[in-house]
Amino acid sequence: MEIREGAAAAVGDNVLDYSRLSLDTFSVDSVSDERKKDTKQLYLNYNRLASLPSSVSLFCNLEFLDISNNGLSAICEGITRLPRLRQLIAKNNRLDEFSLPKEFGSLQLEVLNFSGNRFEEIPLQCMKLVRLQSLSLGGNRLKSIPSEIENLTSLELLYLGGNFITAIPPEVANLPYLSYLVLCDNRIQSVPPQLTRLYSLRSLSLHNNLLTYLPREILSLVHLQELSLRGNPLVVRFVKEMTYDPPSLLELAARSAKSRNVPYSPCDLPSNLLGYLDLASKCPNPKCAGVYFDSCVRQIKFVDFCGKYRLPLMHYLCSPECTSPCSSNPQSDAESEDESSVPAYRLQRVLLG
Repeated sequence: MEIREGAAAAVGDNVLDYSRLSLDTFSVDSVSDERKKDTKQLYLNYNRLASLPSSVSLFCNLEFLDISNNGLSAICEGITRLPRLRQLIAKNNRLDEFSLPKEFGSLQLEVLNFSGNRFEEIPLQCMKLVRLQSLSLGGNRLKSIPSEIENLTSLELLYLGGNFITAIPPEVANLPYLSYLVLCDNRIQSVPPQLTRLYSLRSLSLHNNLLTYLPREILSLVHLQELSLRGNPLVVRFVKEMTYDPPSLLELAARSAKSRNVPYSPCDLPSNLLGYLDLASKCPNPKCAGVYFDSCVRQIKFVDFCGKYRLPLMHYLCSPECTSPCSSNPQSDAESEDESSVPAYRLQRVLLG
């Protein structure tokens, strides 16, 4: 179907709306040069476009482009010649990691939505969009999050729900303005404790994953208002006995040196031992002055969260003989209620959040 300028909805002087016209090609020949220059928003969604012609670059002042719900398998190089483009919406197409032009990362995008496509990896070009504030890749085929995600230092919303992601890289914690993190409907088994550095985080969606516990550090997310955990195999009772590997002779010696505050300097020890001693973790039990390195005991305890919920958090102790009352509230220790009867409703409110 051929388009005419008059076929576009007259939404405004700066808007061209060619949505829902069953277009299989897009030609700008019938659009006046003045209109091309004035257009700031272009809607091509809900058509039958298989490709986007490079002539889109003639809309030199374009700020918003919606090409969702087409059959696009590639985005033309011409899009990289749109210096004012801030929002690109390309949901529900056939795009994958090979569909973007090489210089895609040179755009000054602030909003990018690639949800409902065929990405198996997040393209590295996207990791160069340093002005990006919102990135959506939900409903794709992603298996991982690249460590380069930390380059997107302006990011406020990261939506990666409905993929096959198995792990959250600690580099996500290096996003200072991240407020909304959506990782629901994936295959994530654990949450890295580094996420405690996400001081701006307000909403964390982790429902329908494979989580069995949360790191204790999550309690530090003081601005968190929404936490969704439903559909995870979170434990509902305390685990007292877990596999414990005895410490090595190296660790025993290092523990003794650290717990007794034995003085040492680079003149006394080789660099590898100095580095090892710096890795000491203090036992969280306030009644224990011990430390540990590679060998520790894992325990799961329920602690109060926001004064409303009880969450299963992982704790690390220096030895099986060390018991820890290390919850944030004395009323949330194992002694506060029967471990075999943790009321399900006390978890439900957060799991269904």
